[in-house]
Amino acid sequence: MIVCHAGSVQAAFSEVERAFAKTHPAVDVKDVSGGSVALAARLATGLQPCDVYAGADYLDIDLLLKPAGLADHTIVFARGRMVLAYLATDPRTAGVAAPGDFRPPHSVPQAAVDWYRVLLAPGVRISTSHPFLDPGGYRAHMMFQLAQAYYKTPDLAAALSEHVAIAATGADPRPALGTDYDFQFIYEHSAAAAARSNPAYRYVTLPDRIDLSSSALNHEYAQASITMPAIGPAGTAPAVTIPAARVAWGVTIPKRSANRENAMAFVALLLGEPGAAALRANGPDAIAPALVSADDYRRLPAALKPLVRSGAIAP
Repeated sequence: MIVCHAGSVQAAFSEVERAFAKTHPAVDVKDVSGGSVALAARLATGLQPCDVYAGADYLDIDLLLKPAGLADHTIVFARGRMVLAYLATDPRTAGVAAPGDFRPPHSVPQAAVDWYRVLLAPGVRISTSHPFLDPGGYRAHMMFQLAQAYYKTPDLAAALSEHVAIAATGADPRPALGTDYDFQFIYEHSAAAAARSNPAYRYVTLPDRIDLSSSALNHEYAQASITMPAIGPAGTAPAVTIPAARVAWGVTIPKRSANRENAMAFVALLLGEPGAAALRANGPDAIAPALVSADDYRRLPAALKPLVRSGAIAP
């Protein structure tokens, strides 16, 4: 069984895979981690079969996999927010944080009122993954657009984009902070893990109208978007536009799954207490019960229906 998932849930999925192995010792589980859009494209072209697909943006299932005929349901199982990370030892980052103790998760300073001016200083480099390969990458650019609207600063999104340095897909860019680049937009649970292993690692929170943390603001977030090449076969729409939305992870069992029964058992673990425990220990935050739309609920495997809540998706 092949479990394809976003790199941002590697730690949690490793725990769920170990739990699955205990109850299904005869099943060989292959873990495939990477950028969610890149994994979706490899699934579409047949280069990477997946029995379970879990993306860092649930909209990747809705807007990439479903139109390509690769999925018929989206289960939203976790949520988080984006933060701005840096090294306290990097002189270029001085002034980005408002006063306050950095003791995550209990105390994390907010960004300074003019944090974006620090990022616009000459020579400052901002790390993101490629926006056409990974939601972490395109969410950074969405946040630039939202910051421009929030601060009413013309051309701010373009100015911030000029400071972006694309990190290698699949690589862990954190050790290069302070050398290859100065700042990084990253999921909060990933930043907290980095801070535990590096005393110099810091991050600040941003206003909720920028950090993609509130489902109540989805209508405002949707004013930002990114357009990328579609992943479907020739003859389909050449491009797809993904609107910004609250940070939430989604999972599906692709229609091409060759191990559907095992895939359902794995997703049941993910949506049950073993998955919730793994997410509590490693992040992101579990959504329990997980969410599906009313239409998708009708198409969901019967074994998974008791583990979800059907209705409007507001992760």
